[in-house]
This record gives sequence, C-alpha cells and structure tokens, in this order.
Amino acid sequence: MPIRHSEVTPRSVYLNRRGFLAGAAAKFATPGKSPLSTTETPTPYQDVTTYNNFYEFGTDKSQPAQRAHTLITSPWSVTIEGLVARPRIIDIDEILKLAPLEERIYRMRCVEGWSMVIPWVGFSLSELIKRVEPLSKARYVAFESFYNSKQMPGAGGAGIPFPYVEGLRMDEALNPLTLLSVGLYGDLLPKQNGAPVRIVVPWKYGFKSIKSIARIRFVEKEPPTTWSRSNAREYGFYSNVNPKVDHPRWSQAKERRIGEFFKRDTLPFNGYGAQTASMYDGMDLRKYY
Repeated sequence: MPIRHSEVTPRSVYLNRRGFLAGAAAKFATPGKSPLSTTETPTPYQDVTTYNNFYEFGTDKSQPAQRAHTLITSPWSVTIEGLVARPRIIDIDEILKLAPLEERIYRMRCVEGWSMVIPWVGFSLSELIKRVEPLSKARYVAFESFYNSKQMPGAGGAGIPFPYVEGLRMDEALNPLTLLSVGLYGDLLPKQNGAPVRIVVPWKYGFKSIKSIARIRFVEKEPPTTWSRSNAREYGFYSNVNPKVDHPRWSQAKERRIGEFFKRDTLPFNGYGAQTASMYDGMDLRKYY
C-alpha cells in the first residue's frame, strides 16, 4: 500500500505548505500513482528539503535550504537544441502540460553513501524527447543547469565549474524510469531541490540528476559532465550505482538511509537492475563507471 504523506510529514507542515502553494499547484492536477514506484516508506519531507546537494548554494548539506530563496524561478524557460527536427524554447507552463503528471516514489543514492526515498512528481523524459524528434545522429542528451552568480551565492566556494552540466546516452534518457520532475510530495519542487524542473535518474548516483535545467542539447558525441571535468578519476560518465566499484576514497558497498542508524547493503543499479541492466550488456562496468 502506498504511504500517505501525512504519515511521514507533520500534518500542520503539510497543510500549511499546500495552502501556500495552492495557486501554483493548481497548474497541474493531483498526480496519479505510478506503477514504477517503490513500496518503501518515503523519507520525511523535512529531511528531503533540508539535506541537499546543490553546490550553487553551498557545499554544506544545510546551506541550499537556507540560501536557495534567492533563485528566481518564474519566468523560466528551457532551450532545446542540437540534433533535433524541432528545436524550441519551452516555458515551465508548457512543460507542465506535455504529459499527465504522476507521483513516482524512487530510491535515491548519493555517491557519499547516504540515501533517501523521495515521492517525485513528473513524467518520463521520453515524453519531451519524442516531441522534439531527435535526428538519427543524436546519440546523447546533454543538460545544462541555470547559473547566475548573483542568485546563487554559494557557487564561488564550490570548487567546480558552472554552469553545471550532465549527460545521458540516448537509451538512458529514453528509459521510462528517467523522470522529468517538476515536484515532490504532491507540490511544486522547492528551490533547494532543483526548481522548477530537473531530471531524476534513480539507478545512478545523485549527481547525475541535474537540477534547475536551462538547456537540453542533443549531440552525437559523449558530452562533458561537471564532475568528470573536475575529477575524472573519481566520477565517470555513467555513474551507475555499483557496490562492487568503490569510490577512490570510500567504499560503495553500504549506504545509510537518512533517518536510520544502521547501514544497509547497496543494491546494484540502486535496485533498478531489472529495468536498466540490459542497457549495459557487454560493457565492463568497472571500466565504464
């Protein structure tokens, strides 16, 4: 049985938040439940929205929630370009109307060893991709986040280049699990969680799920990614959750679910192997990490 939000979030917090966002949330109907969801208990809303990696707002996990209020998310548009038949600039209102929204409760695993279970709201990225009609030469999808140093006060001390960039192979981008997310816990995305639109790739480490997207480009060759640029030895392009491949500075065999004391075993592909492992048949996943 799906876990009700009220069982993991104080009712007063939940109702106050829904009241505050009532006008914005009216842009989309109540999302339906997705069969792609895990049955695990979601991480409490308070933890999901106050323990974040968003280096544009600081490297401490608490800083994004404290600082992200400076991000201006309306108006917002995403430029789609490159090897597509129908390049376009699409605003957030159009994105909300592209496909029926649904709630997907996904396990999320961070490369540092912690994990959460988050009820995202969105639809498969493939719904957007098919509307822009990629050309046959388009083998990868490159993503670029929004960047403005005045709105993002923590970026200067992050030690990585901005804007943040990421990429997926085309089959990864088209996988039904790859989510274009516009919300969580039934509401619009909080700014610290990547508002107003982000990608969620649940079988990969969290840094692949790029936030606050401003540009999507379809390309023929493997695109650069922020963490590979910064430290290719530690962060490969694929970044699949693989408990047998340790990060050079720590083991990936165990993880700690936020809110739990004991660690648990890390699952290959974060537990999504049945839906994703076949994409990597014949690949040496120790080499293509």
